[in-house]
Amino acid sequence: MLTIAFTDGTIRPWEDDEAKRIFWHSSAHLMAEALEALYPGVKFGVGPAVETGFYYDVDLGDRQISDADLKAVEEKMIALARGKETFERTEVSKADALKYFTEKGDQYKCELIQDLEDGKITFYRNGNFTDLCRGPHVKHVDDIKAVKLTAIAGAYWKGDQSRNQLTRIYGVTFPKKSMLDEYLTMMEEAKKRDHRKLGKEMELFTFSQRVGLGLPLWLPRGAVMRNILEGFLRKKQSEMGYLPVVTPHIGSKELYVTSGHYAKYGKD
Repeated sequence: MLTIAFTDGTIRPWEDDEAKRIFWHSSAHLMAEALEALYPGVKFGVGPAVETGFYYDVDLGDRQISDADLKAVEEKMIALARGKETFERTEVSKADALKYFTEKGDQYKCELIQDLEDGKITFYRNGNFTDLCRGPHVKHVDDIKAVKLTAIAGAYWKGDQSRNQLTRIYGVTFPKKSMLDEYLTMMEEAKKRDHRKLGKEMELFTFSQRVGLGLPLWLPRGAVMRNILEGFLRKKQSEMGYLPVVTPHIGSKELYVTSGHYAKYGKD
């Protein structure tokens, strides 16, 4: 059984969800260290673990980063991991934390610190990179053996369209290269089965910006398939004693306010 040691003194099996979360959050810090080495002056927003992997929102100033540049970042991450780095935890006051990131010129970290309650704040340092973080992290950075940066996207700071747009870099890491190879193969197979790809290739449905994102227009082949499926479902529901109801396709604004959809999509 593959296990990972963490800075909080725990040793967890890789299959444990919390082990993966900490591992991938540590990997976000490692990517940040690599970015800081390759892009001096880069500023950092937030860098959490996600369901599969991690991301970090970064401000590169006037510089751009493309998919072609990610290979160099991956190689730098592996080189840093092989350097036997560790994660070192320190506690500082809120004033000292603000002083550190003010001197560094990172307004995003300063804003995050200002949102915190007064008291001790924890930093974690790996190599030359120091970040605002509660932890924990992997005990040994060289447990990160395989790296793949998977995508680049834009993200507004704190999700606010009136704020700066940052560059969001996604990635995934594993403690074994064979695990990464298996993951990438699985992702390729998933792409082949993606409903958007199959729908286009099989002429089942199409989309139009004028109609709206995520709203399919069923083509003849797709409409036939849909009718067959709906007929099958109606038959099964009837056999199980369910009675159909019909509701409107549109509703009042109050309905969407209550459901929470208006706050998210009202401007659209």
